[in-house]
Parts: sequence; C-alpha cells; structure tokens
Amino acid sequence: MKIDSSYYLSNQPKREPSSDLGKEEFLQLLMAQIRNQDPLDPMDDKEFIAQMTTFSSLEQMMNMNNSIQQLVHNQTVSPVIQYSHMIGKEVSYYKLDEESGEIIEPKEIITSQVKAISEKEGFAVIELENNQKIYTDEVLRISTQNTSE
Repeated sequence: MKIDSSYYLSNQPKREPSSDLGKEEFLQLLMAQIRNQDPLDPMDDKEFIAQMTTFSSLEQMMNMNNSIQQLVHNQTVSPVIQYSHMIGKEVSYYKLDEESGEIIEPKEIITSQVKAISEKEGFAVIELENNQKIYTDEVLRISTQNTSE
C-alpha cells in the first residue's frame, strides 16, 4: 500500500503570516467578539463605539494609502513622455565645452529645434536638429519655431 505524498504537511502550500490587519480581518474579529461575548456581561457600549471608530479610521487610512500610491505612480511617468511636448519647439541653451561640460566663456546662447526626446539614466535628453544632445536642466528658453524666415 502506497501513501499519497500530497497528504504530507511538507507538500502543503505554506501561508505566510502577516502583521497587517485589513478591513475584512478587523470585521471578522469584531463579529467573533460580539458572537462569543458573555450574555450576562455584554460588551460595553463605549468599547463597541471605540472599536467601530477604529474600524472607520482604518478604512479611511487604507483609502488614503491607495490615493497616495496612485499619486506616486502618476508622478513617476517616464521622462520621455513628460517632455514629449517639446518636440518641434525651439530651445535655447548655453554652448558647453564638449570635454568638460562647462559653459564656455564668454557665454554663447545656441538655439535649435527639438527633434526627439530620449532617456539616459532616468533623465530626459533633448535631441536637437544641430545634432547636439542636452539635458532638460540646460534649457534657458523654449519657444515655437520661427516660420517668418
């Protein structure tokens, strides 16, 4: 006779204990407490109200947590998408030394049209018609392209 190995405890899925008390668990505890209370010494009204207030606060905090998580998610939009509105615009920036990355003295302002936005190490990079690439923090001015020429 062979015993089915699926009956062994070691083969059963393990449930990880959680220190988080959710809305459902709180309600289950409260209902179990009400069901199992001593009928000759019922739960005090003030204690019941305090527990319901705690439950309401828990629910509000969970809703606030969800709202904050959604806000954080919305703030972490890709830099490429965040700066895509600049494509086709003209940007002005100081001419930089290609080796050191420092502003060349006397300061010379270069203007070129944005042809694309890319991303490098989490930062938006503006690709220009003059084949230069600059970071968004180098932009001095953004304008619509001159069509009067």
